[in-house]
Amino acid sequence: MSAASSLRPGVRPREVWGWAMYDFANSGYTTVVITAIFNAYFVGVVAGGKPWATFAWTAALAVSYLLIIVTAPALGAWMDARAAKKRVLLITTIGCVLFTAALASVGPGELWLGVVLVVLSNFFYGSGENVAAAFLPGLAEGDAMGRVSGWGWSLGYIGGLISLGACLAYVSYAKSHGADAAHFVPGTMVITALIFAASSVPTFLFLKEHAVPVAGSAGVAAAFARLAQTARQARRHTDLWRFLICIVCYQAGIQAVIALAAIYAEQAMGFKTEQTIVLILVVNMAAAAGAFIFGHVQDRVGHFRAILWTLIGWIVTVLLAWSASGPVRFWIAANIAGLCVGSSQSAGRALVGYLSPPSHEGEFFGLWGVAVKLSSVLGPVTYGAVTWVTHGDQRTAILVTGLYFVIGIALLAGVDVERGRRAALG
Repeated sequence: MSAASSLRPGVRPREVWGWAMYDFANSGYTTVVITAIFNAYFVGVVAGGKPWATFAWTAALAVSYLLIIVTAPALGAWMDARAAKKRVLLITTIGCVLFTAALASVGPGELWLGVVLVVLSNFFYGSGENVAAAFLPGLAEGDAMGRVSGWGWSLGYIGGLISLGACLAYVSYAKSHGADAAHFVPGTMVITALIFAASSVPTFLFLKEHAVPVAGSAGVAAAFARLAQTARQARRHTDLWRFLICIVCYQAGIQAVIALAAIYAEQAMGFKTEQTIVLILVVNMAAAAGAFIFGHVQDRVGHFRAILWTLIGWIVTVLLAWSASGPVRFWIAANIAGLCVGSSQSAGRALVGYLSPPSHEGEFFGLWGVAVKLSSVLGPVTYGAVTWVTHGDQRTAILVTGLYFVIGIALLAGVDVERGRRAALG
């Protein structure tokens, strides 16, 4: 299938590129702030490496995700009713850029300032991620959502690579002039915010709002009425609901890895800041390849098999990281994780789009956002709590977190994809 034939009637390739560029733009935030630099800085410098430091980081993320969980479904219903996805996407982008730049003001010991800014920046990031995902069903044909989603995810990891590479160059320069983490990490926050702002411009230039406002559904009350209608129709979409529950479980493991990767590398494996950044750079390259290639594989082998294969890969990753006593095995685990993180997240987003009823994409992607964000509370907090209880045992924490992938496979077995698609179109 050609690129043009993968798109819905009236959708131009330039528009899809604009949509995919949002994945490129916002990936710098999650790569630099959540995965590679600020998380380890928060634990080691802001919180002073205290026994509760990892738990404090995961708790801050949990609060931001809980805020998204509370707001996402109603926001999705309101966007569908008002055809306002692009407008909301602009607001969330501005919010994330501003609060990411504000993270540059967080210094050693300024725990509460760091917590507040992490909560706000991550709230706007996660809300924007949900909104951007809701555009997918309006851009891609049903049998091409896997590859189109994969285009976005793969471009996103390239964006993360560029942001992280720019930060690595700055860190190396700053360290060569005698700066420590308290001085060079704030600079990386400004770099990340600027790249996010500049890279999102094509999205707002080329992405179109294809939805049409629903007459008489302009207010918040109408948005909640649409949610209530969706809930009443839930019995027609049992496979979608089952998959959303499955997402909560397997994404809990993924989100723990994303949020704690640098912390595990430095605390359990003894990596330095530059080594950690290089590690995440390599992982992002693997993730970009995984998302792009697996998007095409998913449309060929089916959504069920594609997601199952990635979950098996995650279990292998966890076992390798847990058992690693030196850098070689850990590097192998990290690269498998890279392949799996790109493919599993792209595949999950595509399947939600495949199972969502037309004209209700915002609502169901709002529910997808709830599932992902609930997992973002569950996984990292589980990891943080285990490290606290075990007095900093990162290896036990990663092993316990890996159980979420096993549960995810068990839940995936109950999802009938084609039955769910018929319900969505019926």
